Amino acid sequence: MIAKSKRDITFPYLLLFLCICLGISLLVAVSLGAVKIPIADTYQIIIKQLFHIGNVDHIAKSTIAIIWNMRSPRVIMGLIAGAGLALCGSTMQTTVNNPICEPYILGISAGATFGATLLIILGLKTFIGFGAFLGAIIATIIVLVIASASKKITTTSLVLAGVVVNALFSAISNFIISIGANSDNMMTIKFWTMGSLASSSWESILLPFIIILVACLFFMTQHRIMNAMLMGDEVAITLGISLQKYRMIYMLVISFITGILVSSCGIIGFVGLITPHIARALVGTSHQKMIPISVILGSLFVIWADVLARCLLPNAELPIGIF
Repeated sequence: MIAKSKRDITFPYLLLFLCICLGISLLVAVSLGAVKIPIADTYQIIIKQLFHIGNVDHIAKSTIAIIWNMRSPRVIMGLIAGAGLALCGSTMQTTVNNPICEPYILGISAGATFGATLLIILGLKTFIGFGAFLGAIIATIIVLVIASASKKITTTSLVLAGVVVNALFSAISNFIISIGANSDNMMTIKFWTMGSLASSSWESILLPFIIILVACLFFMTQHRIMNAMLMGDEVAITLGISLQKYRMIYMLVISFITGILVSSCGIIGFVGLITPHIARALVGTSHQKMIPISVILGSLFVIWADVLARCLLPNAELPIGIF
């Protein structure tokens, strides 16, 4: 009988602990803000709205509106964004076999920023989300085209292509801003480049929630292939795995997720870079364990970064992207 490693034994307990921390964080984060609301009232409001259980007649209607209509969608969007960014980061680091990679380093977010910036300058603010999504897809396609110029997509070619595309789209975005931005446009561009959850609503979080949930389930089914990627191209080939095909699929899925998230909350950096490393330190490199831990850590990171953005300065809100 093969003895289980210490990490195998501690993983279920760690997962349970982080899930409990996430649940507590959601409740506390909804209670905090410019108007501080008792956690007991927050709990009663949420239970009443979700299950129609309990009595909230003693709570002011304005407080109920703040909790349910303003803060709850915002905190849930933070959960979704953190999970998606952590998922993209952990998957991309494996795809290119580079521990410092994430969508923002490989040019995907720069493409999304370019698409959003262009439509803002053109006055098409209604379609900013679509522009960000399309920009992310275009950037990914360019990265894949450049990386495949040598007939074979390798980790080195992906990283180099990503750096080139990131520099290209960042330069174009800065040029567009310098020649076409006015004060109104600059405020909107600030939202996209520094990140914010302020515009979140119950209607706007539905699509990102579905996309991130499906993506998490998809990548969880890919753990064996991603584990093989960590062993190198030669080992993967002997196992009969076409790394070039899977790299293209994973990059396109990552760009799709990034485009959706950027269109919803702008650019939020470093989550996809940091959380996979913490997850690996806790549970090892097996993606079957690392992905769920990384996703929960990413959600916790963004939720509490947003709390700091709302509460750090009185009568002011900081962009979440600075944390």
